[in-house]
Amino acid sequence: MSFLFRASMTLAPLLFAASMFAETPVDRRTNIQTLNTPRSFPKIESKAKWQNHAREIREQILVSCGLWPMPDKTALNPKTFGKIFREDYSIEKVYFESYPGVFVAGNLYRPTAKGPGPFPGILNPHGHWDNGRMADKEEGSIAARCIHFARQGMIAFSYDMVGYNDTFFPDNADTSNKLNFYERHRRFANAPSNLLWNINLMGLQTWNSIRALDFLESLPDVDRTRLACTGESGGGTQTYILGAIDDRLATQAPVVMVSHTMQGGCSCENAPGLRIKFSNVEIAACAAPRPQIIVGATGDWTRDTTTVEGPAIEQVYKWFNAQSSFRYSTFDFPHNYNQTSREAVYDFFGSVLKPSHPASKETSYTREPDADLRVFPDGKLPSHAKTEGELISFLISQSKMQLAKLTPTNRKSISGFKQTMLPAWRHTLQVEEPKGQVIAQSVYLKTSANYSTEKLILSRKDRGDRIPALLFSPLEKAHRWTAILVHPEGKSAFVGKDSTPVGLVQALLAKNIQVLSLDTFLTGEAENHEVSSARKQADLFFTTYNVTDTQARVQDILTASAFITKKRRGAKIAVCGMERAGLWALLASPGVDAVVADCNQLDVSSDDEWLQSDLFVPGLRKLGGFETVTSLAVPNPAFLHNTGTQFSTGNLNQIYALHPNNSLTLARERASSAKVAEWIASLK
Repeated sequence: MSFLFRASMTLAPLLFAASMFAETPVDRRTNIQTLNTPRSFPKIESKAKWQNHAREIREQILVSCGLWPMPDKTALNPKTFGKIFREDYSIEKVYFESYPGVFVAGNLYRPTAKGPGPFPGILNPHGHWDNGRMADKEEGSIAARCIHFARQGMIAFSYDMVGYNDTFFPDNADTSNKLNFYERHRRFANAPSNLLWNINLMGLQTWNSIRALDFLESLPDVDRTRLACTGESGGGTQTYILGAIDDRLATQAPVVMVSHTMQGGCSCENAPGLRIKFSNVEIAACAAPRPQIIVGATGDWTRDTTTVEGPAIEQVYKWFNAQSSFRYSTFDFPHNYNQTSREAVYDFFGSVLKPSHPASKETSYTREPDADLRVFPDGKLPSHAKTEGELISFLISQSKMQLAKLTPTNRKSISGFKQTMLPAWRHTLQVEEPKGQVIAQSVYLKTSANYSTEKLILSRKDRGDRIPALLFSPLEKAHRWTAILVHPEGKSAFVGKDSTPVGLVQALLAKNIQVLSLDTFLTGEAENHEVSSARKQADLFFTTYNVTDTQARVQDILTASAFITKKRRGAKIAVCGMERAGLWALLASPGVDAVVADCNQLDVSSDDEWLQSDLFVPGLRKLGGFETVTSLAVPNPAFLHNTGTQFSTGNLNQIYALHPNNSLTLARERASSAKVAEWIASLK
């Protein structure tokens, strides 16, 4: 095993012979995506298909941000004070608790002399300006837009990114007012173990935005049917992420951020798994058919808004017959949310939200001094404020409690458990069922006295995967079950000289069971040490855009299963993983008919084990680990052996016991090939 955080080598050329393949799409082993990899909008032909696609995007956002299942919304305990009156608007200081003891702060701008309301409410997340929500310059001013919104007859709430100004942890207080806010912003949850729980900066910031909308909606003078959000750059990311997962927004305006060439450069925009399959353009399109305007600039990564991103999103609005609800513009400036860009948003919001004074032209304003806007200028939070470590402990405990509540206690509750956790499994493992997409290329076919041996290359259309495999088929009276075998060394672990079956394959063939052995991702023929070393899986940005080795191997198992299903109609599939590959088999178990897994006496209490390169999957502990995943396969037969004393099976045993025909077999010691073959042969 190689430890995950020591990989640092350059990519090497592939060892596969290109002549093997009729088509050679980019090989997934060396095709490493980054935030700057250009992305294409998917070809989706109908409204119904888009709605399914958008649902997948929403689920992925929530899983990546550690918000699936959604946390309980605890009391906000909002405090509003320090009111400043100006001629036609007022400003107040605000803080609330997004989680107990976690404070989000900002300023509330209200219209005056515009009647009692209720008024539209506008959330205003900010970008990565040096001084956050205090930014007031020609390129962008949070105060300018909030004041103008108030003058239009709307209530605007400007709140901090995590780590900026007044939103921080007591152990990161800036008592000297000299701290670089961006550096403090990037500090949250940087320990590698947090990846296992999907605890990340983007997740906390997204939750803060949800709770900021809760706060805005709770105000008696806010019309909850006329809520909106707009932000620039990183605030633009917050805008379309919130719009994708929270349909309370009546309209939104992400500014200088929706791009097909750059997806966001901060950890607050890059949660694990988020953009392996999806791009920001697709995420922004999830708001359809609700009204939206996107604004680009010729001097940054949104320069193609009017020719690429805008028309792509507009197509989605057309499927809803709502193209008039979508607008896009590009202005000739560097990266900005300047007066020209703001006025485009004022005009659009005015047409949608119908404020009492929908003027699109900005008038002069006076920005208040920082000292009059700061909520905790002395760096002192309320006494019950959580430290960063306390929040992380709280989030882990919350995840465990959510799983405990979901754990089935009777047969009826199993369906609810699966309804919640199967999407979490799919998005955490980044797997799909490749229906009708498996391509099998035969390399050779040999026939022996009692069986045939076929060398295959399995792949999925347009995925860049190539899975070398050996298919051993009895010539007569084949058993109903096919066994798919995986091993850390690949298929060579199951054969001798000239691919002659030995060990487990021999034992299975003796019982007339068809066998498919695989070289899963970067094993066997596909192994390449230089490529493996270059895949820096622990880097948060890597896992935002690329699958880990384990995720790829689990998908390979499911791809092989789809191949057998297509080849042998009516066949049942048992996946059998030996040594550490037994754990990959467990992770694939919800997608097959039975599983035999060598649990390798894994100590599931050790984060170091979960972080090993051959097991690492972001969010796997949040998912509930191997027990939860295997529970999703209930009532399918499962044989877990070599569990030792540290591999937890208590919950799994209880869930399987809910079925009258308990099909779970457990063994602390490693099972022999004969025992495994006997177990598979006994399956009905």
